[in-house]
Amino acid sequence: MKPKPYQLLIFDWDGTLIDSAAHIVACIHRVNAKVGLAPRTDAEIRNIIGLGLEEAFQHLFPQAQYALIQAAAHEYKQQFFLHNRKPSELFTGARETLEHLAEQGYWLAIATGKSRQGLNQVLAETQLTAFFPITRCADETFSKPHPRMLEEILVDYDLPASAALMIGDTEYDLQMAHNIKMDAAGVNYGVHGSERLLALAPRVCLDDIRELPIWLDNLAKS
Repeated sequence: MKPKPYQLLIFDWDGTLIDSAAHIVACIHRVNAKVGLAPRTDAEIRNIIGLGLEEAFQHLFPQAQYALIQAAAHEYKQQFFLHNRKPSELFTGARETLEHLAEQGYWLAIATGKSRQGLNQVLAETQLTAFFPITRCADETFSKPHPRMLEEILVDYDLPASAALMIGDTEYDLQMAHNIKMDAAGVNYGVHGSERLLALAPRVCLDDIRELPIWLDNLAKS
């Protein structure tokens, strides 16, 4: 098997592998109305996708009391799991890309702002659970951009940061990797555009998830 530039590839979930932004935005609009928080624009909500639930609402409503933030986070879970629940679609080529990378011998993991319940459900719905033996969620460790998720994943795989690549669509993903001196790849089809991602100096900024194996192959040859 040809040499690989990294042993471990760590993926963000929302906006990187699955096209879930519209569903998340709609849920937060309903939550704000239900718990009495002021309306926020779609752009403002998209900006906080990738953070843990409480951190996301704290960013949207920095003056809100913590009890209200907790109520909003709880209501979001109700909205997401019980109401208007339509599974989001994987980005075109995401499944095939993961299959190809696994066949090439890469180890795969997920570091996400989702809750454990949320991630387990969407992994089951997309039938991708088997690809990711190690995952970390925002409700069981520190939220992005704190690097604890990555630190824990590296411990589980017994690897140094230099052996892993973080792939994500937000500056929170790239900052998290930067905080642990891990290489990162941005994808600009999610919630944060190229300009914001490039400001954090990723190794590459991809237009399509299907470009990742090609870039890794070229990196291995260089």
